[in-house]
Amino acid sequence: MSDHCETVCEIVSAVTTGHTTATAVLEERLRRIATSDEKLGCFQDTREDTARAMAAAVDAKIAAGEAVGPLAGVPIAFKDNIMVTGEPATCGSRILENFISPYDATVTERLRDAGAVLLGRTRCDEFAMGSSTEHCAFGPVRNPWDPDRVPGGSSGGSAAAVAAGFVPCSLGSDTGGSIRQPAAFCGITGLKPTGGRVSRWGLVSFAPSMDQIGPFTRTAEDAALLLQVMAGQDPRDDTSASTDQVGGVAALQAPLEGLRIGIPTEHISDENDHGVNAAVQQAADVFRSLGCEVKPVRLKTTDLGIACYYVLGPAEASSNLARFDGIRYGRRADDSGDGLEALYAASRSEGLGPEARRRIMLGTYVLSAGYYDAYYKRALQVRRLIHDEYARIYSEVDLLLGPTVPSVAFKFGSHADPISMYLCDKYTVTANIAGTCGVSIPCGTIDTDGVALPVGVQLQGPVLGEDILLRAAHQFQCATDFHTAQPTLA
Repeated sequence: MSDHCETVCEIVSAVTTGHTTATAVLEERLRRIATSDEKLGCFQDTREDTARAMAAAVDAKIAAGEAVGPLAGVPIAFKDNIMVTGEPATCGSRILENFISPYDATVTERLRDAGAVLLGRTRCDEFAMGSSTEHCAFGPVRNPWDPDRVPGGSSGGSAAAVAAGFVPCSLGSDTGGSIRQPAAFCGITGLKPTGGRVSRWGLVSFAPSMDQIGPFTRTAEDAALLLQVMAGQDPRDDTSASTDQVGGVAALQAPLEGLRIGIPTEHISDENDHGVNAAVQQAADVFRSLGCEVKPVRLKTTDLGIACYYVLGPAEASSNLARFDGIRYGRRADDSGDGLEALYAASRSEGLGPEARRRIMLGTYVLSAGYYDAYYKRALQVRRLIHDEYARIYSEVDLLLGPTVPSVAFKFGSHADPISMYLCDKYTVTANIAGTCGVSIPCGTIDTDGVALPVGVQLQGPVLGEDILLRAAHQFQCATDFHTAQPTLA
């Protein structure tokens, strides 16, 4: 077995042709985790015994000449808010510390059926609320490029696990940028599909009108393969899109000649790191060399995105997290005083961290009788403006190109002010609000304090536009080698 950083497609090819085995692939990843994850903290838990059994089952099928799935032998990690039968799903919170999932998420079922090896669960910000994975009750995750810096969030554990070579792919959830932002910070590919493209059944909700499961991979080709396996209508999720499957890897090869790409002028800001703006221009030059028409466009609602998101998101979270009350499931306080209200307060105070409590209180406030019209109703109106502007702009261009995040990965504790943390999602939240798709791809590194840190650029596409989005990302990666860069772990 060769280098631990092989792609998903390379692993499938090697396993199915007999050049290696699913067991050998898994054991190499487990050795890497045992050697280096104590320093990074990517995994909440690994499931070695069950993963070994799954890998052995793949090998047995191949040896018997039986058909195997399109992800045969590929180890994959799950963000700790995605259900796997019989496994904990803590969502990075003490309130669910002892909760065991009674069923598989739809994505879990589909990946299992495709022959993937479910390796373990990765740490995340509590209930997916954060941009740094500093807000995990079980400890932070560190960036493999510089352990003094964050990997991004809330899916930081999943992103760092791929960047470090622990797994070739992982799953995260993206409510306002929680796949794309950590992908940019960790120098990998992160896809946020169209809302409803991938079933949310079995994903613990933060803000269900914006939540979406998606993959972290090294390449757009791998992302296309995983999306092909996971996508499709699900009768258990009424919000899943009733549309044909995506084209997958076969849809990536067509040339980009004549593709129209817009760069929102509002995204090339003096507030961005200079190197981030330079990376966008560099990416634009690559796309021009591939035959694309690249031009500036206006996305006037950019500055409305954060305000809109931080009304709608906390409002939905306030409603969703009301179920964690110490009665039905989850943590129950031992010493709660008298009465139900005292039990609720004690259990939630013990079990929920400061960021979750902050967003619950904000959401409860904007939904209260005296402020509903002024905040929540107004945010819904702004959401419609953002949706309509995206619809208009995709009649003028096929894709949008811009920075994923205004900066490279920042140091732990440097964004203690919640507002400065929230602004990290400035360029990602609008895709969730509008329900469109987006992908972050690596575009070089920036030297910061003597450390080379990855920078990502974001491609955004229209509703159900994943095929053209991933085709552009794949052709970009065929023309460059930014995605091959990897951190050096001590």
